Amino acid sequence: MQKLWLGTILVLIGLGIYSLYGYLRLESPPIEEEIDLSPLPTAQFVSAPGVNPNEIVIGSSLALGGHASFLGTQYLHGAMCLINHINSEGGIHMRKIRLIAYDDEYDPPRCVANTKKLIDNDKVFCLFCYVGTPTSVKIIDIVEENKIPLLGLFTGADKLRFPFRHYIFNVRSSYYHETQAVVRYFIEKKGLSRIAVFYQYDDYGFDGLKGTQIALQKYNLFPVTTGSFERGTLEIKEALDKIQSSKAEAVVMIGTYSPCAKFIKEARAMGYNPLFHNVSFVGADKLVQELGDAGEGVLITQVVPPPTERILLPATDQYCRLLTKYYPQDKPNFVSFEGFINAKILIEALRRAGRDISRESFIRALESIREHYVGIGASINFGPRDHQGMDDVYLTQVKNGQLQLLLYK
Repeated sequence: MQKLWLGTILVLIGLGIYSLYGYLRLESPPIEEEIDLSPLPTAQFVSAPGVNPNEIVIGSSLALGGHASFLGTQYLHGAMCLINHINSEGGIHMRKIRLIAYDDEYDPPRCVANTKKLIDNDKVFCLFCYVGTPTSVKIIDIVEENKIPLLGLFTGADKLRFPFRHYIFNVRSSYYHETQAVVRYFIEKKGLSRIAVFYQYDDYGFDGLKGTQIALQKYNLFPVTTGSFERGTLEIKEALDKIQSSKAEAVVMIGTYSPCAKFIKEARAMGYNPLFHNVSFVGADKLVQELGDAGEGVLITQVVPPPTERILLPATDQYCRLLTKYYPQDKPNFVSFEGFINAKILIEALRRAGRDISRESFIRALESIREHYVGIGASINFGPRDHQGMDDVYLTQVKNGQLQLLLYK
């Protein structure tokens, strides 16, 4: 009994430390510039698109249907449960937030069309909560040409971060951060060196592949082999045969939940059991559901802490309560919790920008957010030349059908 109590106390201490400082934190370079948040001179102020006396209109294109619908739907629900709550209290500066969301089914041409419609027809103030690399990278030029802010993307793509982009703000960590963290775990903690990559054959997969290659190079290693599949398909056999033949001890997987689940289940059925890892975009909760018993031991890097840790992290308690209120059919999950965190940043920036808001004052308000705590332990940090809010990575593992935070020194 004493050992049990001691173990419980040690776990709680560990979680407390993690809640204060994040986990596997990778520091961003400090920004020394000061930000001027004073209003623009009256002669320069022009009413911003999407802003009227009673509301501010924002827009989103994301996968609400198709093979990645869980990701888009949950991302949207997480953000909307907080936005609905804020609107119920009167909004921000006496304006309610209205979000127009269009379904792109994780298809790049549809995302482009939706974005143009949001800007040209709906006249939205800003873009918010986009989902996916192949979709989001296709609108970079549109965003910059129209000088419209884009905040909160469910992607860790490097193209959205480098070179620096004035109008794009990423809250979550990059895929490079995620692959660096798991490669370090494979090599330094598990003693593995034969690492393969299974990836979606598009910008998303290429980004994860490159991130893994960069991480391995630090140890003078390279992938023992790679295998790919086409986005929107479940054609994984060729890649599985190739990776199995390489005798890889671990597989970094860059895909969505269904093809990754099929790969893992078929590998296990063949008696091939390397250590499997998925990046956060996979949709951890949906992946675990599809894997069933085959999920035991699978690793997933996350960019937000566990959404069910309600005791130590205030944001998770608020998130769970609001999700139950506005979307009672949903269960707390990593994807919607990330959307919820995005909404917290959106609301904070709208507050800081003030009643006489413009797109540029909104951008300056976002850039003023430094060492800002939203109740998840880790802080959010932006700056005039730093639009990467968080660099934290949380390593989780499937144990007995549940996602558990994997604590290690």
